[in-house]
Formats: sequence, structure tokens, C-alpha cells
Amino acid sequence: MPTDEADVVVVGAGLAGLACASDLSAAGMKVRVLEASDGVGGRMRSDRVDGFVVDRGFQVFNTAYPQVKRRLELRPLRLRPFTPGFLAHTGRGRIRFSDPSRRPRHAAGLVSGHGAGTRDLLALGRLSVRDALVPAGALKRGKEHTTRHALNASGLSGTFVEDALRPFLSGVFLEDELETSSRVFHLVWRSMLRGTLCLPAAGVGAVPDQLAASLPPGTLRLGHPVQRLTDDGVLGVDGTETAARAVVVATGPGPAARLLPGLPVPAYRTVTSYYHAAPKSPLTEPTLMTDARRRFVNTCVLSEVVPGYAPRGAALVVTSVLGEDLPGREDAVREALAEAYDTDTAEWSRVAVRTIADALPAMPPPQPLTRTTRVGSGRYVCGDHRATGSVQGALASGGRAARAVLRHSGR
Repeated sequence: MPTDEADVVVVGAGLAGLACASDLSAAGMKVRVLEASDGVGGRMRSDRVDGFVVDRGFQVFNTAYPQVKRRLELRPLRLRPFTPGFLAHTGRGRIRFSDPSRRPRHAAGLVSGHGAGTRDLLALGRLSVRDALVPAGALKRGKEHTTRHALNASGLSGTFVEDALRPFLSGVFLEDELETSSRVFHLVWRSMLRGTLCLPAAGVGAVPDQLAASLPPGTLRLGHPVQRLTDDGVLGVDGTETAARAVVVATGPGPAARLLPGLPVPAYRTVTSYYHAAPKSPLTEPTLMTDARRRFVNTCVLSEVVPGYAPRGAALVVTSVLGEDLPGREDAVREALAEAYDTDTAEWSRVAVRTIADALPAMPPPQPLTRTTRVGSGRYVCGDHRATGSVQGALASGGRAARAVLRHSGR
């Protein structure tokens, strides 16, 4: 016999599941959110390690996403911004790429010395103005190619793409060949131009924490993994059954495919982030740095973005690479960081290593920007694998699943 009953059970308390539960609760439905782990957020969580704030992989928070504006109160997050732009470590030296609309004093550096030439600056300007001003709907309806094709078609030189944009976008899409759908690229580029990239003062996990706090008391149950779906609801690993007329699977791709046999899920990108403590900051600004030789995807002194990420008297450096933490890889990364930061990394100590196997769905063309959320009678699914791989995609997918549940329940 069921030990609990609800109108809807949401399996998973990541961003998609929390958004779905919030909308269903607001519509007056009794919801149970069952989360296997000891906290909410899924891949968007933060840990405390020896006084440092360690996110589950390096992440940034974009204020331009429509779902963020709709669902979150930004002031309590105490957001701290990154520099609008990035540094590229190249064989010709360190190059700064800034958004001249926000940092006009840096615009001249883009066209002199080791920076981009006039042709590349104009081409990038045309691309950026178009993406920033054209309605998002028009970008969604545009012809679809790869990101590489889109950059080449915009008139950017091969050198500029390889030295600057390819390493930077590798960190955005977690792939190294610029094979992501051009429509996804234009939408993401638009959001970067229109918003601010930042981090909450308490870590990126503060975002799902805020969403969870808005749910009615008793909605969320942590440490409750689900074994399988039943005709009447869901069966927990501990043998308890929760009855519900509808079940929304809001987990990652692996558990979703297990709970919903036959569900197609995309391939996922893997990323590993190394967190190192340094006795002093190797770069006294909150700026992302890429590597043209692609020994790492990006690196940043997190304590320059949010001082509270490190205890007093120390700096926290995060560096991400594509793929898993292989033997000897961290040593190679430290060697590359010594060159990129022009400092001795011998005194740096490891704080943590985080490998996220399902960090981001692969999004090559043809890439549907949305997928159906109803997969059977009383069965629904949501997550970034049902939309675009982003905070916006996860939240929007959760909202769509909630609307589908309400529609088919007659609400």
C-alpha cells in the first residue's frame, strides 16, 4: 500500500524539477519532489571544502535569461560580476578581449598590438549587434549550421577564430570543434551580450536553494532515490510507494532513461575542474582566461570574483579541461597555468577535483530547441536534455512539463 499520496510526483530536485514543482504548486496541486541526494540543485551545487567554496564544476550565472528574470530574486543572491570579456593566453602573449560597449577604454586594445585586427573587430561587431538586437524568435527560426560555419560566414579570420573564439566557446559548449548548432550559438551569444555573467556570494548552489525555499512546506524529500515508476506512482529504493496520478521525471539523462525505458537522450559532454589554493592571487581581476593551445579550457581566480570563495590569506583558482581526470593530467595543467599566469605554481595545493560526466548535452545540428515533455499517460519528463543545455533550458523545460501536466489533468 502507498505510504504517501500526491497529485504529482516530481523525481529530481535539479533546476527543471524545482521549476516544475513550483508551477504545479502555484496552480494548487499537491506535489512531492523526491531527490536521491542530500541536497537540491543536481549539477548546480556548492560544497565547503577546508574553508573554500567549491562548485560542482566551474559555472557562471547569466542574468539575461528570461526564466531567471521570471523565477528568481537576484538581490538576495548578492551577485558578483566577472569582467565583461576574457583574456586569451596565446603564443604571441596575453590578449584581452572586452565588450567595448561596457568597457570603452579597452576598445583600442582590440585593434592594436596582439589584439584583433580591424577586419575581425568589425566582423565581430556586426555579428554581436545583430545577435543582441534581433528578436530571439528570429534567431530561433534562422538557418541552422555549425557554429564554425556561422563564424566563418560572418567574415572572421581563421586566426582570430582559432586563437580567441574557439578556446572561449569550447568552455561554453564543452566541445572543441565548434560543432554546436549555430542557432544555439547565436542565442547564447545574445544572452551574454544582454546580461551579466556573475556568481552568487554563497556559491552557485544558492540559485536552486532559493527555488527550493519557495516550495510549500513538506513538498521536498531529500535522500529518497526512486527505484522505478509504478502504475500508481513511484516506488522508492527503500520500498516505500508514493501514489500520484502523474509523475514527472526531472533527473539527469542516465536515470531518466532508466525510469522511462525507450526515452531518447542525447550524448553528454564531460568536464573536469581542478580547484587549487594559492598563497596569493596570480591575477588580480575577476577575469576568465583561455588557452589558445587548448591545454585547458579556461581558468579563473574565483576569489577575485567572490572574495568569500577563499579564506583570508588565500586565493582559489579553478581550471577546467574537457573529459575526465586522467593520470598525470593535473600536473600538465599546473605546468600550463604556470606559463599562463606567469607564476610559480609549485606552492599551489589541490583543494578539490570535480568531474561532471553529464555536464552539458551535445547540441550539434539539427538541434531541436524544445522537445515534448509528455511521454505517455501520466508520464512526463523535463531537463536540459529536453531543451538547450543551460539554466534557461532547464528552467523552461520544467515550466513546459508543468503546463503539460495541468493541461492533461483538466486544470
